[in-house]
Amino acid sequence: MSYSERWQELFGPTDGGPAMRLASAAPDPGTGGGPGGGPGNLKHSNGPWTSASGTAGELRTSTETSRAALGPGHEGIETGAAGLSSVAALKGVLTSWEERLQSVRDECEQLKGTLLTVAKEMGETDAAIKTSFKGVDGADKADEKR
Repeated sequence: MSYSERWQELFGPTDGGPAMRLASAAPDPGTGGGPGGGPGNLKHSNGPWTSASGTAGELRTSTETSRAALGPGHEGIETGAAGLSSVAALKGVLTSWEERLQSVRDECEQLKGTLLTVAKEMGETDAAIKTSFKGVDGADKADEKR
């Protein structure tokens, strides 16, 4: 269920009467545009959700780089420490860390996409609201007083 569909479910009319609507969030049937006269798609800026998505992507990349470096960093240990009981323990630790980093990498990949979806669904509401008030008479003066 999209954000705008959820909004309509919560705040839509129950008896065909007046209802709250998000401007341009969902097209009216047959008009091709949103109820506010817009194209029917919310637009978003590079706000917090988009930024968080980028951070998750960067963390995914750095985690994979670190995970990939673990194997080569342990090459030759079995040969150089043959006969020592610590070799098996090191191998177990290596495997454990590779699995953990792979899980973090996969979670970051999933989060990146989810956060981008949230950014689109939310339309970066705060930025959109601030922009919408710029044209209101006196809105800039009220902001200056704060």
